Amino acid sequence: MSIIDYEKLLSENPFGLSQLNKETFYQKSIDDLSLFHANHCEKYGKLSKNLGPGVALPVRLFKLYDLMSIPKEEVKKTMTSSGTTGQAVSKIYLDGESAQRQTKVLTHIVQDFIGKDRRPMLILDSSKVLKDRRMFSARGAGILGFSIFGRHPKYVLDENMELNVPLLEEFCEKYKDEPVLMFGFTFMIWQYFVQKLKEKGLKLNLKGTLIHGGGWKKLVSLNISNDKFKEEIREYSGIDTVLNYYGMVEQTGSIFMECPCGRLHASVFSEIDIIDPITMEKKDTGKGLIQCTSILPTSYPGHVLLTEDEGEIIGVDDCPCGRLGKTFKIYGRIKGAEIRGCSDTYERR
Repeated sequence: MSIIDYEKLLSENPFGLSQLNKETFYQKSIDDLSLFHANHCEKYGKLSKNLGPGVALPVRLFKLYDLMSIPKEEVKKTMTSSGTTGQAVSKIYLDGESAQRQTKVLTHIVQDFIGKDRRPMLILDSSKVLKDRRMFSARGAGILGFSIFGRHPKYVLDENMELNVPLLEEFCEKYKDEPVLMFGFTFMIWQYFVQKLKEKGLKLNLKGTLIHGGGWKKLVSLNISNDKFKEEIREYSGIDTVLNYYGMVEQTGSIFMECPCGRLHASVFSEIDIIDPITMEKKDTGKGLIQCTSILPTSYPGHVLLTEDEGEIIGVDDCPCGRLGKTFKIYGRIKGAEIRGCSDTYERR
């Protein structure tokens, strides 16, 4: 499917278009995708007919229905959302073209923040997550997706989610003179890495970047803010650059990265809107439900999604980091929403 010239977009700065110039092509791309999915996904077509073209799908629908815009025999990969035991999970169906596109766009966005050089990598998780390469959970997909930015990746937690101190010490000694890359999911980093370092009285002397994402629900309940999280990471690991990201398995690839100014950024591949939960209309100021759009999904109708997260737009084309487009912040899950973040769903057995 070639409705959108993805290769052209991949050759340009992912944050180089002003909001006005972005909107010129972006809305047409979303409209074209809406028409495509209405014609190729029966369930989405019925929703579009009844609710209007470009209808935003609540993310929960992907837990209830198999939504795809390609023949079943073309499905090459099925990605699943994270979920606690007994919870239904979203299933996202990808053909080869869609999977490859997601990887290319993820790479294009993240390299704008960390550069193209691959660094020695610590994955703040256990390798047991990667069990079935054909069925990717959100957690496993995140690990595999971000692993492409590192070299010689080492998993710092063993199969029992215990900190592998000898491995960690060996890594720190080997790469003490070069910047490293660390990746993990927010609450798991806090509980199984930072807290364990504190318990063991260990402080590392690493330098480089930590990228993290996933659920904040448990950290919010502990009154741990984004600033507090970064402060403790820096104190106990030595890592000076800590970047959060916002994304979901339903729109893998088109993630929203946090810049050093603390703002989450929408790239040319995605957009963020705030929806009034009462009127269901878009609003320019104040808090509301987050609606995410992406021009990447072609194998399934995931291009316009209404999330269960609360957020607020904080600027347009005005971030001190120089990246253009909308910036926003996340306040967390709305009251009564299911826990679904990668960090929030690990359970000991």
